[in-house]
Amino acid sequence: MNPEAVPSGPVGPTANDRLKQSFQSWFWGSMIAATVIHFGIFAFWPDFTAADVSYTADELEAIELPPEIEIPPPPQQISRPATPVIAEANIDEDITIAPTTFEDNPVEDLPPPPEEVATDISSAPTFTPFTVAPSIQNRRDVIRAMEREYPPLLRDAGIGGTVKVFFFIDEEGKVNDFRIDQTSGHQALDDAALNVAEVYRFSPALNRDKKVPVWVSFPITFQVR
Repeated sequence: MNPEAVPSGPVGPTANDRLKQSFQSWFWGSMIAATVIHFGIFAFWPDFTAADVSYTADELEAIELPPEIEIPPPPQQISRPATPVIAEANIDEDITIAPTTFEDNPVEDLPPPPEEVATDISSAPTFTPFTVAPSIQNRRDVIRAMEREYPPLLRDAGIGGTVKVFFFIDEEGKVNDFRIDQTSGHQALDDAALNVAEVYRFSPALNRDKKVPVWVSFPITFQVR
């Protein structure tokens, strides 16, 4: 070994030793600084208060339970019917219905058939049977009448509606009576529908191959196109 490479003189303190020596001064210096800062805060801001973290709870209300329901006992079981007993009976005669013949009941002695009672169906709307319904014959005249009778105030306001009208049509298809079946909700439209009803012409209704008078209901609709 080269004697010149060996350091001469005493060895100095290490970094660890220097840290241990300075710990006391740093510790007490920090404590003193923290104490000064705390006293300064309390001196300049003495009104510091803790936040209110209290809470309130709603008072519980007692709920009254409904009275206990008494369930009635089940009804008594219905007794089964008694077993029928067949009585012993001796019937000597042969009970039969006497035969009915034309000789014993001649046609001349039979009661007349019931007379047909004529009913006037024109007095009020009523059900009248038919197999072929009447149809409108003058649709163009009806359309022109609806345009003419449409109330101007309702038409300009865009208000429309449907009126159902009862028609009493005779055997020739002529309208003998008409009246409101279902209103539109507007008196002016109902009156206009009755004026239009006077224009209607129908084909007669048929019940099989016979012309019959009938009551029918037709809608009359007023709307802005």
